[in-house]
Amino acid sequence: MIDPWGSSIIDYEKLTEQFGIRPFSEVVDDIDNPSKLMTRGIIFGQRDYKQITNALKNNKEFATMTGMMPSGRMHIGHKMVVDQLKWYQEQGSDIYVSIADMEAYAARGINKEKARDLALNEYIVNYIALGLDVTRDNFHLYLQSENDDVKNLAYILGKKVTFSQMRSIYGFDNSANVAHIYTPLLQVADILHPQLEKYGGPKPVIVPVGPDQDPHIRLTRDLASKFNEEYGFIEPSATFHRFMTGLTGEKMSSSKPKSAIYLTDTIKDATKKVKSAKTGGRESLKEQKELGGHPDQCSIYELLVYHLIDDDKKLEEIRNKCLSGEIVCGNCKQCASELLTDMFEDINSKREEAQKIAQTLLK
Repeated sequence: MIDPWGSSIIDYEKLTEQFGIRPFSEVVDDIDNPSKLMTRGIIFGQRDYKQITNALKNNKEFATMTGMMPSGRMHIGHKMVVDQLKWYQEQGSDIYVSIADMEAYAARGINKEKARDLALNEYIVNYIALGLDVTRDNFHLYLQSENDDVKNLAYILGKKVTFSQMRSIYGFDNSANVAHIYTPLLQVADILHPQLEKYGGPKPVIVPVGPDQDPHIRLTRDLASKFNEEYGFIEPSATFHRFMTGLTGEKMSSSKPKSAIYLTDTIKDATKKVKSAKTGGRESLKEQKELGGHPDQCSIYELLVYHLIDDDKKLEEIRNKCLSGEIVCGNCKQCASELLTDMFEDINSKREEAQKIAQTLLK
């Protein structure tokens, strides 16, 4: 069972086998200009992505849906979602972003005012600074608690879901509060509401998520099929991306400051974290030069792959030099620190304007 509100490391291979997630490699060749997250295997799995490749090839309307449960600071691992939204926006997709304030209250006890403030000032400001265009007509941002279409749809969808199903999918027991049990229906409604007649009718929808969110995807696809006759819903598609390893070797988490680089860290603090991060190096410099390092077990190399180096040839060169022992961990940490400094300087230069834009939203 997968816990969408937990923080455990996911066994990607087991997940794929157990729940029927298909490899993204099966569809990547059907995409004309795939993103680096796709080609580098960071997006590793998919459900029914053919619907999206067909829409892309035939210039058909489709929507991209994501959500955030604002409960902490935005870290660099969250940037993967922004990168995907930017890519889909460039392909002409409508973009829907839900602020899951009702879920934040039910699951974390965060009130609406705090959730709204966190979402706008911690997340959306960074989304804008990272290059997502929230001023386009096809960008839609909303609070769950203020979207009547989502709330009404969640109520209707609940007609065909039993507590036994919710317990089977999510592991709810008798100690679960009813509001928390209800929140998955809000997530389903978030994903399906772009297909309502008011929003242009049935259309393919892609949901880029981490694998811990697959229970929501499976429930949504099941309910879409059950309400197909009434609403014409198309079962939504999904992609699944790998989580970033934390700088301490565990999963990167907002609640574990030493594991994460926050986008609002100072450059000094961010680079300090890089220089103290766990790597894939050997126990001694001598062993490193003789035997080479383990780039696939290195949080610094992961930073380069996920966020800091766009050039595949340069990345492969670093990987090969690590494997051969030609470079050592200090070299990679210095490279990552310089590139991270450039990234943060760019984000910081855009944050003031992003703050002004963010404050015009949700009015």
